[in-house]
Order: sequence, then C-alpha cells, then structure tokens
Amino acid sequence: MIKFLDLAAQYRSIKSEIDCAIQNVIRDSAFIGGKYVQEFEKHFADHVGAKHCLGVGNGTDALEIAIEAAQLPAGSEIIVPGNSFIASSEAVTRCGHKVVFADVDEGCYTLTPESVRSHLTPCTKAVVAVHLYGHPCDMDPLMDLAREYGLSIIEDCAQAHGAEYKGHRVGGIGHIAAFSFYPGKNLGAYGDAGAITTQDDDLAKRCRMIANHGRIAKYDHEFEGRNSRLDGLQAAVLSVKLRHLDSWTDHRIAAAEQYLAGLAGVGDLVLPVRQEWAKQVYHLFVIRTDFRDQLKSFLGDQGIEAGVHYPIALPKLNAYQYLGVPDLSASYNCADAKLLSLPIGEHVMPEDVSFVVDQVRRFFQRN
Repeated sequence: MIKFLDLAAQYRSIKSEIDCAIQNVIRDSAFIGGKYVQEFEKHFADHVGAKHCLGVGNGTDALEIAIEAAQLPAGSEIIVPGNSFIASSEAVTRCGHKVVFADVDEGCYTLTPESVRSHLTPCTKAVVAVHLYGHPCDMDPLMDLAREYGLSIIEDCAQAHGAEYKGHRVGGIGHIAAFSFYPGKNLGAYGDAGAITTQDDDLAKRCRMIANHGRIAKYDHEFEGRNSRLDGLQAAVLSVKLRHLDSWTDHRIAAAEQYLAGLAGVGDLVLPVRQEWAKQVYHLFVIRTDFRDQLKSFLGDQGIEAGVHYPIALPKLNAYQYLGVPDLSASYNCADAKLLSLPIGEHVMPEDVSFVVDQVRRFFQRN
C-alpha cells in the first residue's frame, strides 16, 4: 500500500524529539501560553520572514481574526478564489462581510489578478490570496491593486508552509497572513492549531487582543474578543517539526519533479504548472483528467491511495446558492469531477513514485 498520508511513519522518524518535547511541556505544566508557545512564535516568524507571529487555535480562526483585525466597514466585499476549501470564504461571511468569488489560473490553481480586477467594486475592501496546493499567488499585481484601491491583502497560507514568491516566503508579503497546522499539512500539529503572521505592529497587537478576549493585560478588556490559543503541547510539537520542514519540502519537490517527468504526455492528463517565480511546496500534487473517478478506482486496486480535494467549486456549494453562480469557467473546469491528488510527502520514496507513474501509464494504455 502506498498511503496518501502517513503521519505514523513521520512520527517514527522523529519519535525521540517529539516525545522529549511533549514530556518537557508536561513537566513544566506549560499548557496555555508560556515559553513553548513563545519559542514557536519566534521561530516561525523567522522562518516566514515576518516581524510578528501569533499562535491561535486553528487555521479558520486565523483567517477570521485576520479579517476582523483589518477593521473593514460592515458588509464589505472580499474577493476569494472560486477553487479553495470553504474556510477561505466562510471566514469572510462569519465576520459580517460579503464573499465575491473570482477565477483561478488553470495551471497553478491560484487567483488571477485579472479576474480580481474584473470583480472590483467601490465596496471591495480586501482579497483573500489563497496559495493553493502549495503554489503561491502572483503577489506583485495583487499588491499593486491593493495600493491602487486601498485593499487589504490577506494571505491564506494553509497549504503553503515554506512556499516562496520571488525569493520571499509567503506569509510575510501581504498585509496579514493565516496558517493552518492541521495534522495533514506540510507543517502539521497533533491536533488543531494555527497562526497569524504580519509585518504590521498595529495589526499584530489587534490580532493578539481579539484572540485573547479583547485584552493584553489580565482582566483589562478593551473590547469583546474571543478565545483562540495555540496550546503548549502543539507549539512544542510544531517547533520540532519546523526543524525538519525544509528537508521534507525538498523531498516533496523531488517527488513532484519525478511525477512531472514520468507523466508528461500521458493520456489526457493536465499536470500542475510551477511559475518561474514560484517555489511550489506541493502540499498536494494535483492532476486533472476526464477519467478521474475511474483512475482513482484503478489506482486503489493497485494499492495506491489517491485523494479528491474540492470536487465542487465554492460558488456551487449549497452554502452559497443565495449568491447565484458567477461565470468562473476555470474554477469549474478544475473542480467538476476532474481533480485527483496523487500520494506525496516525506513518506513517498522514489520507487513509490515510479510505481504510481507506471500504474497511471498502464491505466491510460488500457483506456
């Protein structure tokens, strides 16, 4: 069996470090706040190249707090890509704003600046730039639009730990950024966890207050906030894993390059595109084919786990029928029963990739 994800194997490879980190937190009773959270926040800010990092409860909290901290007028329009996980859009509406869906590039699956521009109105106040599947958005044109129209650019980095845009790591490029450390991410906790990064002192302070009941000092509540905290155990686990992230990323990139070489020109496959300015970290290796379900079933019969992510474009979800269905041809073409994610990660060895490639080729030879 070639697993799609193997967290047990990852744990075994760093077991002594993880066990020691967890024991230290328990020994010190540093469960909420404290030095382990502070150490991770510092190390992750350094990794991203951001001035500030705030650990929070999960990636969706990170998005909601980032949007709230932007202090946009009630009912503002916020542009979100049509192809993403629902957290990218539900954070907008749960903060009292209106989602506006824009289209994506069919090669790297991220927002196109042209589609963003075409959806701008006087009510547009922000853009959620989702670095989907590990490929960064084209940030310079988005930042140009931000300066031209006074927009907030919120980076959704849930799938892009360590990804780079023109040599700069995502999470430190826009005005504010949200990360998820869900266990299956490239940098994953052993439970729910998230973080916010920013270069802006005021935004950082506001986020910290929102996440801590509207306060900095104990009992000195300046406004009503919420409770969203990265706990000490998760912070300690993440600090260990952060030390390995670069090598794990290199492993993913090597596997992706092997897939790209082995699957070029096979059947009707559309392979992911990496822009020349991007460091793509391949949280997912996503192929596109009209035979998605048949291929997935065939691979399963050969002992290969493949995944389906976001088979319904966001505007077509029942949750957004009240908005109507905008004309987003690329988002629908990507999502509608065509996307398939092949196994990738530090657990996938070169011989595993070769086997997957051989079986995909075999499928198309038979069809």
